[in-house]
Amino acid sequence: MSNRRIVALKVAVWLACLTPLGLLAWKGLTDRLGANPISVITLSTGLWTLTFLMITLSITPLRRLSGQAWLIRFRRLVGLFTFFYGCLHLTTYVWLDQFFDVHSMLKDVYKRPFITAGFTAWLLMLPLALTSTAWAIRRLGGTRWQWLHRLIYLSASAGAIHFYWLVKKDITVPVRYLVVLGVLLGARVALGAWARRRGPAPALQAEAAD
Repeated sequence: MSNRRIVALKVAVWLACLTPLGLLAWKGLTDRLGANPISVITLSTGLWTLTFLMITLSITPLRRLSGQAWLIRFRRLVGLFTFFYGCLHLTTYVWLDQFFDVHSMLKDVYKRPFITAGFTAWLLMLPLALTSTAWAIRRLGGTRWQWLHRLIYLSASAGAIHFYWLVKKDITVPVRYLVVLGVLLGARVALGAWARRRGPAPALQAEAAD
């Protein structure tokens, strides 16, 4: 795919990834967040964090199945937006819900398992975001960088569990995320086994050049 098309697609991906934030801001400015705006913001940012996590995890299987190597160029971008929405989700909790009360937050982490799982998911995303640059890939080396970025599997699992434990009645939506996660992880295992038979693909080169 030509560089011009890649740039156009990146602009489209940027706009698509910023759309949820824009809609949330518009609802806030027009007083359409309902009776409990903090809950709406928390749920919205959390759902979009999980959604972008699933999209990030789907890029590699899609690339391998379709043979479209250019798809790898968008994994880092979507991954960073995942972390961005995760930070918004955490900030909503720390600022708007807990008002920076460290003692209360530590108590929550200790006593409420879904808070523990959610905070774990964010912590696991942090090193991935910090090492998302081409410099970090070169510095760490391909093998170590790949092993480190497998933390995304644990982060996605912790995030999905966080959502499942949070919901007390209708678990339909959390279960859907868990099913999608299971399918994506299963696809990665199957495709990884198939790729080892054929030999490694130079995926990191394309990402480092992005």
